[in-house]
Amino acid sequence: MPLIMALCVVIGIMVGTFYANHFSGNRLNIINSGSNRLNNLLHIVDDQYVDTVNINDLVEKAIPQILSELDPHSVYISAKDAQSASDDLKGSFYGIGIEFVIRQDTLHVQNVISGGPAQKAGLLAGDKIVSIDGKPFVGKGITSEDAMHKLKGPDKSKVRVGIMRYGAKKPISVEITRGEVKTRSIMATYMLDENTGYIRIKNFGENTYAEMLVSLAELSQHGFRNLVIDLRDNTGGYLEAAVQMANEFLPDNKLIVYTQGRKSQRQEYKSDGRGSYQKMPLVVLINENSASASEIFAGAMQDNDRGTIIGRRSFGKGLVQQQIGFPDGSMIRLTIARYYTPSGRCIQKPYSGGESDAYKNDIFTRYEHGEFFSKDSIKHNGPAYHTVSGRTVYGGGGITPDIFVAEDTTDFTSYYRAASSTGLILQFAYTYTDDNRKTLQEYDEMEELARYLDKQKLVDKFATYANTRGLQRRNLMIKKSYHLLETYITSRIIYSMLDEQAWTEYLNRDDRTIKAALDFFKKKRNR
Repeated sequence: MPLIMALCVVIGIMVGTFYANHFSGNRLNIINSGSNRLNNLLHIVDDQYVDTVNINDLVEKAIPQILSELDPHSVYISAKDAQSASDDLKGSFYGIGIEFVIRQDTLHVQNVISGGPAQKAGLLAGDKIVSIDGKPFVGKGITSEDAMHKLKGPDKSKVRVGIMRYGAKKPISVEITRGEVKTRSIMATYMLDENTGYIRIKNFGENTYAEMLVSLAELSQHGFRNLVIDLRDNTGGYLEAAVQMANEFLPDNKLIVYTQGRKSQRQEYKSDGRGSYQKMPLVVLINENSASASEIFAGAMQDNDRGTIIGRRSFGKGLVQQQIGFPDGSMIRLTIARYYTPSGRCIQKPYSGGESDAYKNDIFTRYEHGEFFSKDSIKHNGPAYHTVSGRTVYGGGGITPDIFVAEDTTDFTSYYRAASSTGLILQFAYTYTDDNRKTLQEYDEMEELARYLDKQKLVDKFATYANTRGLQRRNLMIKKSYHLLETYITSRIIYSMLDEQAWTEYLNRDDRTIKAALDFFKKKRNR
């Protein structure tokens, strides 16, 4: 009996303490001992906070902050932005099919995608969209995001746009039936010389491998014997696309990449020996903006001694994200593993917690340290590894090229830097294109358009244009940067009037990295 009485007293004290704490408002003790504190916190805020709180908005702001504490590439994408975030990699979207720019508070149609709904409805490059579905779409408040939201939509849905066309005195109303718009990840395919084919890839999407096969077939018709794959400024995409591409160039049973994480077992990706270009002499071009899937492909070619890497050290992203959707359409991209090149190196550059200032400014720091100008200035944070043939390669911060090409800043001046960074060159190029579109349309080949533009004294016209908009004319600096200014202006006009392929071909004519690739093949042929 005494034992039973003692137990009853102890149980009574415990129950009493629990209810006392619970009903006296001391709930945080319970919350802090639980595993679901965040959810409980939101309930308390919703229930007891002094003012009315929009819990959905609070969660929308809290999730990115939580993910930002993990690593630089775990991110939250709102439901509003989720579709746009996936469109580029999916290879298509539903909309009207235009490329546009917001300039002077107006949407200017820069290019009309061939075969798309806008072209079928009669829209032309140079048109200005001033209304959408009967509502004005001009003024300081309009944004690119608003335009995409209004112009994209379900397949076969309709949108009516009001356009101002060159020479017209009043807007023209055009109804467009939205449809599937194909987007390409390959920007250009052509022959650099009689022996060397060239493919430039801007991202790794669902259709990249299929597009590459088409490009290779096209080059085969020209009898190419060497291949340059340009991954400069390619920020990546799907790992699977990079693996498929690498498989095309590797013999059987070669490791392409492997991934591994705390909850993700090691997964290896190997070649199957079915590739049609296993012995084709290959060069891969990279720079400081080549990341993720670009580095997977470049690392596989380098570690297997299959291709020569030319350019500057790549970005250094070796983290693998899994996309996880929420019922409201929003999603997170959560880092679940690291990827490793065949030699075993992880090329992820160092980071501390989330996206720190040091991580964001890494490219600028490299520039300041002289890495863009000297291979000896590259600082490797990881240990040394070895390729199949025993060559030394490094991890811990990107792919270091086999042949380094310094950035050419010989003609850089503060005037050129201001002209490009303020957007004045782009504004001038758009204005010049719009004002002269009728004449420019007479030239449908890059070379002939470039020859015409060479005679138009574009740099002098730009200097006058910029001077009236706050960039004071500096004749000595303009003279020093004349070629840079002329190239930049001309390239943007060519892009607006023709396409990405023409733009790429024009810029490649004087490109030092392209020249290094051609020199490499020439030396190899003469051995």
